[in-house]
Amino acid sequence: MSVERYAGVMSGTSLDGVDAVVADFAAGPGRVCETLGAAHVPFPRELRATLAELQSSGSDELVRAADASIALADLYAEAILAACASAAVDAATLAAAGVHGQTVRHRPDLGWTIQLNDAARVAERAGVAVVADFRHRDLAAGGQGAPLVPAFHAALFGGAEAHRVVVNIGGIANLTDLPASGDVRGFDTGPGNVLSDLWHAQHRGGPYDENGAWAATGKPVVPLCEAMLADPYFAMAPPKSTGRDRFHSSWLDEHLARAAPGAAPPDVQATLVALTARTIGDAIRRHATDASEVLVCGGGARNATLMGALARELAPRTVLPTSERGVAVEHVEALAFAWLAREALAGRPGNLPAVTGAAGPRVLGAIYPR
Repeated sequence: MSVERYAGVMSGTSLDGVDAVVADFAAGPGRVCETLGAAHVPFPRELRATLAELQSSGSDELVRAADASIALADLYAEAILAACASAAVDAATLAAAGVHGQTVRHRPDLGWTIQLNDAARVAERAGVAVVADFRHRDLAAGGQGAPLVPAFHAALFGGAEAHRVVVNIGGIANLTDLPASGDVRGFDTGPGNVLSDLWHAQHRGGPYDENGAWAATGKPVVPLCEAMLADPYFAMAPPKSTGRDRFHSSWLDEHLARAAPGAAPPDVQATLVALTARTIGDAIRRHATDASEVLVCGGGARNATLMGALARELAPRTVLPTSERGVAVEHVEALAFAWLAREALAGRPGNLPAVTGAAGPRVLGAIYPR
């Protein structure tokens, strides 16, 4: 009998830390998988700062990136072992761990993307086979290399009973359109938490606006929101993907200087929440018109102010966290990479050409044996 237990590991553009899960894909009829255990390992402040700095060119980049890759690998291994402990599972019994790595640059328009990782070190430290480097094969086939989670979203949440959209709100937001019949579609809608996190760190000192409490004290600045919405990315047709390469502090500062100089910081924070909700809403209205249910995962699902803004944007559609459909909001992406590792070991394609724009289905990931 084949082993169907996999770990999945994800550290996203929010730069908050590492999420790991252990999942059983022999979960029984009607269930794609069962989450057996999970762990979160926060980034040390110094690593978080380094990863933020590596989003743009600077001195001694190669050495700093190599050092960060080693530090990340150790955290990934720690998270895998912690998730195994949570599941009461010996890591040596896992079929593999899917470890995405930390995206620091993403330029599919130039044919490249960079995820920091040392998969061999993860395999050594955790004692598991590791599947990593999921994006490059899709890029080589002419795709965006992202988003990669829609195929898993389809397996987990798709069905003939409803037209759903799954929205993941991390640093960048992406959506998966799951019609009751027809092709699955997906793309990055634009900034998720990245700009509001940067603004909060600059003015309040913490890494993020917990529950959107600070944003709730402000009022959106309409001219600023409209100026940001004029960015050409939002009008681009999919396939498309983006990252901190495009949406960063200088991008925000330029729009502030032109459209809202002197705006009160809480009002800017409220505007950034409105931008995220509006761009997600516009994307769904344009590309998933008939959707009746929107499931939200990622850190943004824990932001009550953002969830309220989404509910208003998307009414009368139902807006729910994925936890209402049985999957914790912080586990969905990590589960996706456990699933992608399973697909790689089985020799099955993990991408959706309609999503990424690749020339065809491709098996994703490089395998590092235990």
